[in-house]
Amino acid sequence: MSFTAEVKDELSRIEGPTPTCALAELSALMRVCGTLSFHGAGRYSLRIATETGSVARTTMGLVHKYLNLRTTLTVRRSVQRKSRNYLIEIPPQDKLDAYLVALGILVPGHGLASGVPAASLDTRDKICAFVRGAFMAGGFVADPRGDFHLEIAVTGEGFAQGIVDLVQRLGVNARLNHRRGSYAVYLKSYDEVRKLLDAMGAVRSARTVDKVRQMKNVKNEVNRRVNAELANGRRSSRSGADQIHLIGRVANEVGLKGLSPKLREFCELRLKNPEMSLADLGRLCDPPASKSAMYHRVLRLQELVKDANGEK
Repeated sequence: MSFTAEVKDELSRIEGPTPTCALAELSALMRVCGTLSFHGAGRYSLRIATETGSVARTTMGLVHKYLNLRTTLTVRRSVQRKSRNYLIEIPPQDKLDAYLVALGILVPGHGLASGVPAASLDTRDKICAFVRGAFMAGGFVADPRGDFHLEIAVTGEGFAQGIVDLVQRLGVNARLNHRRGSYAVYLKSYDEVRKLLDAMGAVRSARTVDKVRQMKNVKNEVNRRVNAELANGRRSSRSGADQIHLIGRVANEVGLKGLSPKLREFCELRLKNPEMSLADLGRLCDPPASKSAMYHRVLRLQELVKDANGEK
C-alpha cells in the first residue's frame, strides 16, 4: 500500500465531532471528485468517481447517514492500471438540489459555486474536515523516505485558492501551482506536511513522518561525519607526504643531527607515522605538543631549507 493510500485509509476512519463537520467533509469530497449534471427544473444528478476504496466507502457512508439519498455503486477493474475504479451515482431525487445548496456546491440562481463555502466553515473543526475531504478526493502525499511533498489537485482557480486560504488558516504554509488546466495546492516542507496531516486527523501518519525524518537526520549526520573524516584523512595523508619530502630535503641540505631536540623528535615521529594528523602526532611527543606547536615545527624546517639554499 502506498503512503497516500495509508493516509487516506486512516482519514476515512475519522468521524467528525459534529454533523456539520461531517457535511463539510462531504462537501469537499463531492466538489473535488464529483461531476454534476443538470436535468431541468431544478433536477440534478451527481457522479462521484475515485480509485480509492476508502474514499468511496466514506462518501457512501456520509451520503446515506446525513442526506439519506439513493445511490448506486459500480466497481470496475482497470486492466491497464491494475486498479479498481469506484463510481457512485446519485440520481435525480427530491431534496438533492437543496442539499447541494446547503453543502455550498450550488449557488441559487448562479449554478456551480466557484469557491469554497467559506461562510459555513466558521470553526477550525469544520475547516479541518473540509480540507480532509479535499485531500481524500484529490490528494497525494509522497513516501517520506523519498522526495517528500503533499498536494491536492482540484479544478477551478477560485476553489483552489480557497483551499490554500483554508490551509493557511490552519497555520500551514501552502502554495498554488497551475498544471494543464487544473490546480494543485502544494506543500513540500516536512514541517508543513506534518502539520497538515495532524490537522486533518492523520496522527499515525504524522508520527511516521516524524520517525522517517529523524532517521534521515541521523543518516545525514553520519554521512557528514564520515565524509569529514575521509576528507581529514586525505588532507592528513597529503600533508604527511609533503612533510616527509621536506624532512628528506632537511636531511640532505642541512642534516638531521644538527637539529634541535624538538625538531629531531618531529622528524622521527613523522617518518614512523606518515598518515597521522599533526594533532595525533603531537600526542606522541614527550611531553605532548599541541597541533599549533607541531605546525610551527614544520614551518621551522621550511625556514631551514630556505636558509640553506639562500632563499628569502
